[in-house]
Amino acid sequence: MARKKITILGSTGSIGTQTLDVIAQHKDRFEVAALTCGKNVELLRKQIRKFRPQLVCTSEESDALELQKEFPHVDVRTGERGLIDAAETETDLLVNSLMGMRGMVPTYRAIENGTDIALANKETLVTGGHLIMDAVKRNGVKMLPVDSEHSAIFQCLQGNAGKKIRRILLTASGGPFRGWNYSQLKTVTPEMALKHPNWTMGRKITIDSASMMNKGLEMIEAKWLFGVDIDDIQVLVHPQSIVHSAVEFDDTTVIAQMGKTDMRIPISVALGYPERLHWDGEGLDFFTAPANNLTFEQPDTAAFRCLPIAVSASKEGGSCPAVMNAANEVLVQAFLDHRIGFTDIPESIEKILSQHHKVENPDLTQILEIDRETREKTYTDFIK
Repeated sequence: MARKKITILGSTGSIGTQTLDVIAQHKDRFEVAALTCGKNVELLRKQIRKFRPQLVCTSEESDALELQKEFPHVDVRTGERGLIDAAETETDLLVNSLMGMRGMVPTYRAIENGTDIALANKETLVTGGHLIMDAVKRNGVKMLPVDSEHSAIFQCLQGNAGKKIRRILLTASGGPFRGWNYSQLKTVTPEMALKHPNWTMGRKITIDSASMMNKGLEMIEAKWLFGVDIDDIQVLVHPQSIVHSAVEFDDTTVIAQMGKTDMRIPISVALGYPERLHWDGEGLDFFTAPANNLTFEQPDTAAFRCLPIAVSASKEGGSCPAVMNAANEVLVQAFLDHRIGFTDIPESIEKILSQHHKVENPDLTQILEIDRETREKTYTDFIK
């Protein structure tokens, strides 16, 4: 059986490295076609030696020149054009683990090229879900979710095609500040927010988890992935992170997916689909914590204002989710740089959205321009 070719955008990040862990354990099933990275060229160098991709891409041209000398057999590209080249490389599955809006254009181009997508870049669907899912249908490709929650929903729906969904139950850990009120959140520092109780993730997504913006983005992503109304998605704060999400069908039956907090498992579901891959390691022990004491709470939307902001932006539609996403990316980085406070994130996003003149059905060019304009406005008006 021919090995499945895998391209990874963002191979040196958290999802990218864990994807390579899965590939390494199943060398007889997968080979690496292309890898891309930002600044962690030393790790990319190690990945090239181990996985021998045909093409790699770096952010900086100077890094690309060095790698090309060191690996003359590898096609080395650079910049945004290089990302698109990687996305259009002959491959069976594109794993998009890029952070932020950078992932949208390569994903779109890969879909138009007829390549199946394993998506860990939620901003792609948040900002351009209508364009992306239309392209998926037109080109007959698979859109396989990698986020643990969306993978869980995807797994719950297997064998239930066409069954009416009453609700999607999207679980959230609650992050490191579960139970805090809005006044307490004003005291949060980046160092505090980066200490997630359950998951090991990149810096930006960890801050989004702490603010619950991540769950708002996931609600919008789920709306597009599974064709449901945002009002039919309910967030359940589930601190144990054992139930990764669930689906309630029209007869009130709830099917849930459970597992350990290991991102390599949902990654393996996407890579191996429609089969399941063997994974070394112990499964859940239902007789010990945390699996023997599962609890669920309603989210505190008065304290974690990013969640209702995301729902409101989704309902408003058009260009509003793209504006919200762009502003959030800029503000999260400013918070990580100690330039703004934690609660400045939702407060600033609300102001930016209130000043935005919505574009009803933005095309790809308009989305990119709105993203650029929003970033500039956010820097200018809301970061000291």
